[in-house]
This record gives sequence, structure tokens and C-alpha cells, in this order.
Amino acid sequence: MATDKKSRKGKYAAAVGVVAVLAGGTALFLARPPALEAVTPGFTGAASADLIARGRYIAELGDCVACHTAKDGVEMAGGLALESPMGTIYSTNITPDPETGIGGWSYAAFDRAMRKGVAADGRHLYPAMPYPSYAKMTEADMGALWAYLSQGLAPVKQVTPETNLGFPFNQRWGMAYWNTAFLQSAPFSPDPTKDAVWNRGAYLVQSLGHCGACHTPRGIGFQEVTMDGTGPHGDKFLSGAQVENWNAVNLRNLWTVSDMVRLLKTGQNRFATVSGSMVDVISHSTQHFSDLDLTAMAVYMKSLPADRPEQPASPADVVAALVPETTWTTPGGLGYAQFCSDCHRPNGEGVPGVFPPFGGNHTIAADDPATLIHITLTGGQSAMTAAHPRAFHMPGFAKLGDDEIAQILSFVRENFGAGAAPVTPEAVAKARAAIGPAVDSSTFETPRLAAMLGAPNAEQLVRGMRLNAETRDLLPEHVGDALNCTSCHLNAGTVANGSPYVGITAFFPSYQKRAGKVIDMEDRINGCFRRSMNGKPLAKDSPDMKAMLAYFDWMKGETKPEDKVEGRGVGKVDTSLIPDPVRGKTIYAEQCAACHGENGEGLTDAAGRMVYPPLWGDHSFNIGAGMARTFTAAAFVKQNMPIAAHGKFPLGQGGLSDQDAIDVAEYFSHMPRPDFPDKVKDWPKDPKPKDARY
Repeated sequence: MATDKKSRKGKYAAAVGVVAVLAGGTALFLARPPALEAVTPGFTGAASADLIARGRYIAELGDCVACHTAKDGVEMAGGLALESPMGTIYSTNITPDPETGIGGWSYAAFDRAMRKGVAADGRHLYPAMPYPSYAKMTEADMGALWAYLSQGLAPVKQVTPETNLGFPFNQRWGMAYWNTAFLQSAPFSPDPTKDAVWNRGAYLVQSLGHCGACHTPRGIGFQEVTMDGTGPHGDKFLSGAQVENWNAVNLRNLWTVSDMVRLLKTGQNRFATVSGSMVDVISHSTQHFSDLDLTAMAVYMKSLPADRPEQPASPADVVAALVPETTWTTPGGLGYAQFCSDCHRPNGEGVPGVFPPFGGNHTIAADDPATLIHITLTGGQSAMTAAHPRAFHMPGFAKLGDDEIAQILSFVRENFGAGAAPVTPEAVAKARAAIGPAVDSSTFETPRLAAMLGAPNAEQLVRGMRLNAETRDLLPEHVGDALNCTSCHLNAGTVANGSPYVGITAFFPSYQKRAGKVIDMEDRINGCFRRSMNGKPLAKDSPDMKAMLAYFDWMKGETKPEDKVEGRGVGKVDTSLIPDPVRGKTIYAEQCAACHGENGEGLTDAAGRMVYPPLWGDHSFNIGAGMARTFTAAAFVKQNMPIAAHGKFPLGQGGLSDQDAIDVAEYFSHMPRPDFPDKVKDWPKDPKPKDARY
């Protein structure tokens, strides 16, 4: 019996040993890099100029520049940090430098890297380089791309930073098993039941465009659950996924063909503006596609079945004509009015070509609000394209608390996102911890408008705030042009150096040089109605005047007359500089016309409502206003215009030099505008400023 047990143990041990040897041998076999195939690029020696040009287009189709160019680095020289769930991976130098690039590679090695994810030296690549998609490329496209990379680029000697992932992800040989399990290396096969346009679109989307790399969910091995819409998970292809705390939207039957083409060509359409990594995709890649290729891609994506409701004809179909009533009654609504409405407008309609609308915008209505939270915390910018050469920036709002952001985003989703689920403070906190957004360091603070709801006279305060934001609509008999108070007092009077209301009532009554006497706060308000808005004064004892005073007084807080309030006023410029209105005209065209019109006429929406005010003409501020003075206007412009120029909190405002601001102010302030006869009585006792106009 003992002998039988020993015999069985010996057999078991031998069997285990055989299995171990076989498993080890299989493991070694799988870990070996695949052999180079006897493939050629279709040309020998020097490639033709036409083939190199074709290869450059293939590189644009594959979005090579976006990943293989570091920020402010040389094109295609690598070094860009790519974040992945495993850690940071650095893109490689793919210029033809023989030491640090691919200059020493053969075409066969390049083809293997593109289709099987193995470099020339046998190292396995990580699928952050989307070789599972590039594997579908045609031989002709691969050869043309090689011609461009090997002969169309100048070699750049630049060593790629070492990718240093933690164990076990730093064991590159393990990718051999990943490839065995998940890589489908067969080239694209056209569907004979579809036409040529559909097949071209499918090829571009599935292969060179590698759209699924972001827009298709990943499986347990971080593999795309489907590469082409076939198989048991075929309906998941391009159905949306979360990438680096962004929500890559569901592209299946998302928009009309023309809307999708427009987004891919310009970075914007009627419903959305791209954000996150899609900004680079548009800027470096899809804007350069031919219209035929863009149409083919849009046709293909439109054909993919989706369970979403039919897309509305236009954003106007889903944006209420009026401002949501909860804007004035909820913390989220007042937060939106304070921090969002100057750009995205009180009714969420946005500004075509400048700021995206919220109605019909899938970022707003998405089940997963990751992108909405991400861009609120970090900010972003629009893509720079031939159609939209100027990038507009959204600053990050990480300075706001998690509760504040959650309330604002919940308001946005409820009112402009078809009743999408609210955003929780916990979701914002989780995203903040994962992203680590920079927090604005400025010390200027104004009260949060949402806090008015806790005041005993909340209704009066909100009325006063609305009179500032909707002046011409609520007080039509007192406004004779196209201005609201917030045309100058940005974000409801809460922006530093933009004539903020914080502390203002503490300094009245006070002596005013223009009037040559002491005036009170009511006089100051009526001065704006008459001199800026070309209108009529409010009765000092009227409920509306009292509401405006209450709002200003609430903004005062604990400020005393002797206090110095940081950020109050409009700042200063160097008045020794000589204005150049000819140069100012050029600056106006570059920096101001997008919002105020090529001829200073202002910007209106589709319904004819004024969005941003005219800067000259019959409906502009009148000649008695401070903004009609060159240096006063220049100080305001320097601090506050243009908006969305960079990431400064809260409007991305300002940034021009003193000279630029003075030149453009001299240009627009001296244009024709309504007169103010009483101006002849100005400065009766004090010296008239040198830039004052009579």
C-alpha cells in the first residue's frame, strides 16, 4: 500500500513537472516577440512627393501629432506624458533619427509595431499606442505612412523619458499574453452589404481614427470590449466610456451627418464644443480631413443603432425661451447666474461660435456627468481650427466648494439637460481628489449670491440683483440703449477690477469731482441710468431703487468707509502712453469683434435679443459715461477684456498690455454714440481730465 502511494505520488509529481515544463515552454513561446514578416512599403529608395504627401494625410488621419509631440516640443519627437490606469506612459520619438527615433528601423519592424505592438528591439508596446486599431490599416496606407515618417520628417535627436510603471505593469513581456487574448490583427474587411461611403467611414473610425480607444467601454483586461461592433458586445462599440475622469460620449447615432461633420471639422456645432483630449484630436487631426472622409465617418456613426431619443432639430427646441424661474429661488440657480450666465447666457443658449449651448448638449445631459465635473474643476479651451482660429478658454472653478459646484451643475442638468440626475457633492469631491485641479490663488472675494436666500429680505435682494442683470427688460422706461448694469459690472458685479459692488455703499455719500459736489448712492445709480444707459432716473423712493440699494448694501458686508477694498474700481493704466487709434482698430478686430461685432454693433441671438452690447452707435453707452473716456475705458479693458482669453478665475478676463488697451479704447471710445447735453456742466470746480470729451 505504501509502495502504491509512493508510485502515485511519483506519477503525480512527474505529471506536474511535465505540465510545468509545457506551461513554461508555452509561456516562453508566447513571450517571444513575433517574427518580422517579409513585407515591403510598396516603393524602394526615395519615395515620391505625392506618396509622402499621402503619408502626411494618413498621419493626420491617425492623429500621430497629438500623442507624439510634447507640449511646446518638436513635432513627432515624442515625450508627451500619457496618463493610463497603470500609470504615466511617455510617447516615443517617431522622427527618422537613427539613435533616438525610428531612423534605424526597417519597414517590417514598423509594420509589426503598428499591427502587433512590438518595437524594433523586441520590446512590447503598451496599448496606449492604439495598435489594436492600427492593425486594421490597409497595406497601401501603412506604406504611405512609412514614406512620410521615414522621408518626410526631419530627424530630431530627443531621448524619450523612461516609462516607469509599477509592478506588474512594468513587465512588458506580459503584453504578449494580452495580445494573445485580445489583439485582433486582421486588416479591415469591407461589408459587402454596405456602400462605399459607409465602408470608408467604418474603416476610418475603426482603424486610423481609433475612435473606439476612448469611446468604447473597456473590459477586465483594459481591452476594448469590441473593436468593430461585431460579436456579443457589438452594441457597445462607440457607446461611451470614462477616460481619465472625462466622459467620452456615446457616438452612436448622435447627431445628423452635417452636425457631426461640422464638429469634426471645426470643434463646434449647434449642440456642443469639444473638450478634454478631443480638443487636440480636432486641432491636430480631424480638421485636416477631406470633406468626403468626414462625411463617410459621420454616415457610419449615424448608422449605428442607439436607444437615445431623436435629436431635436436645434438647441432652440430644448432651451426655454425664458430664464428658468429657479434661477432666482435656488442656490444652484443663483450660483449659475453669478458664475456661468455671462458666457452661457441666462437661458443656456450660449453664444454661437464662442460659447457652447447647454440645450441639446450631451455633455450636460449625459448619464455620467464626469466631463461636466472635470471641465468645471479644471477649465478648458476650444479647439483652434481654420474655421475658429481663436481658442476660447473656460477657467477652472476649483475655488468653489464641492457643495457649490454640485448645486450649480445640478441646476444646469435639471433645466438644460432634459432633467438629468443631479450631481452630488461626493461626486465632485471624488473627481477633485482624482484630478487634483489647480485652485485660483487670488485673494479677492465677493459674497456668493446664493447666500442671499438666507437673508430676511431675500426677495428684495434677488429683485435688486435681477435689476442689475436684466435692467433693460425690467426697467424699459429708464434704459434708452442696449445695456444692462452687468454689461460693465461683470458677473452681477462680483469681478475684481470690473467695478464690483463689494463695499460700494460704504463709500457714499462722497464728493464727486465730475459733479463738483457730494452725492449719495441714489445719485450714483441715476448717473448710470442717464450717462451710461441714455435713460431716465429712478425715483429715489421707488421699490426698485430700494431693491438696488438693498443689493448693494448686502454686498457691502462689514466694509467701513476707511477700508481699502482690494479689486474695487477698474484698475489703472499708464496715462503717459500715447494712444494709437489706427493700431486700436486692428486690436479691436482681433480681440473684440467676436463679441461686440465687426462694426461695434453688438451681438444678438437668433431671436434678435442683445447678447453683448454695442460699443458705438445709437444703442451704445452715451458720451457722458466714464467708458467714453480713453483711459477709463482702457483700464476697464485691460482688466476685463477680452473674456475667455485664458484660465483666470472667473471669466478668463483681461490680459492686454497697457498700450494695447489704450489703443483699442481710443479707437472705440471716439466712435459716434448718443450725446448727453448735461456734460457741459461737468467738473465745475475741479480740473477736467485730459481724456474727457465735450
